[in-house]
Amino acid sequence: MSPSHLLALRPPPDIEARVVAFREAHGVRDAAAVPHVTVKARSGLDDDLRWLELVPAVAAATPPVPVELLAPRVFPNGSALYLPVRSPGAVRLHLALLDALRPARRFGYEGPPLTPHLTLTLGRRDMNMDALLDAARQAFPPPLTFTATELVWMRKPGPGGAYRPVQSWPLGE
Repeated sequence: MSPSHLLALRPPPDIEARVVAFREAHGVRDAAAVPHVTVKARSGLDDDLRWLELVPAVAAATPPVPVELLAPRVFPNGSALYLPVRSPGAVRLHLALLDALRPARRFGYEGPPLTPHLTLTLGRRDMNMDALLDAARQAFPPPLTFTATELVWMRKPGPGGAYRPVQSWPLGE
């Protein structure tokens, strides 16, 4: 299977360290190893990388993005434990990326219904999500805030891999 790509906002080192420490303390190893808030999922981000030519202009036209991380939640289907993101700027960036990249197909959660979030752990059958949610509530009392200053291209090499940063562009420059 081919690599996957996404575009994201990254938290500052102090928040990233807290997320990484939480994941390590609970033995979490999954594709969300590098903390990030996805602003463009993999749909339309093909391996030909032609879409990369359009990203710097969107980043340059977007001011730095204020982000507020809220109390931990679990998606209703149990697919992930996450910190919800309150950030009109992240949603505007997402919509600007959709407009510029014009993917041939989009995921149902892309567009205005986007739920920006920072994944703490992806759900698995062997995980006790209720216990992890309780632990996350202790580890991440809201609100946590930061201002994202870069748009980051992240790449996952294939199944079982983790998304890792490849390149970034400053916002608003």
